[in-house]
Amino acid sequence: MSETGLIKRASFNLERYLKTPGIAKKIVSYLEGETIFSQGGPCDSVLYLQKGGVKLTITSPHGKDAVIALLSAGDFLGEGCIAGQKFRSATATALESTTALMIDKQEMIRVLHKEHEFSDRFVAHMLQRNVRIEEDLTDQLFNSTERRLARVLLLVARYGKTEQPEKIVAKISQETLAEMVGTSRSRVSAFMNKFRRLGYIQYNGGLHINGSLLSVILHD
Repeated sequence: MSETGLIKRASFNLERYLKTPGIAKKIVSYLEGETIFSQGGPCDSVLYLQKGGVKLTITSPHGKDAVIALLSAGDFLGEGCIAGQKFRSATATALESTTALMIDKQEMIRVLHKEHEFSDRFVAHMLQRNVRIEEDLTDQLFNSTERRLARVLLLVARYGKTEQPEKIVAKISQETLAEMVGTSRSRVSAFMNKFRRLGYIQYNGGLHINGSLLSVILHD
């Protein structure tokens, strides 16, 4: 890629771009605990998170829930409609006060075809999601509960995704962590207490996650 191309990509601001008048969109807001969309509901729009956090949950035919993702500002959700998905495959719930841009399916398709920078950013997002799904599957198949919990906590803290990972994580319960890890709340509580004793996490006005928690994953 040319130097000019690198400069252009570096200066691209997705949030500012989505706010431009040329894109049909609707700004929507949700309170903590409010449902954004439900599993089985119509899949007709894509949302881009501007502020807050969202939990994606699937429910089995037998009524068992599982958390499949925690999303934050800068993430997309509901993108299945672009691939022809007619019904939502998961339920999206606001973990805190959340604001998002809702883009109609047809408008999203038009923008993806017309605006190459936007398209590149969206494709990168989808590739990252696919990598995450593969890593989650590997994690469930081969890693211990302790390692899976450590990985989830680091993902929640956005470790490795930003230059400055979030040190304080709020609005996530041990029940949610248990659903993501695939274990009981009591086991999550036991490991959280262990992590705290070892100095990997702290409770002080929220959950502080230290980068040293990575040693749990790397340790043989």
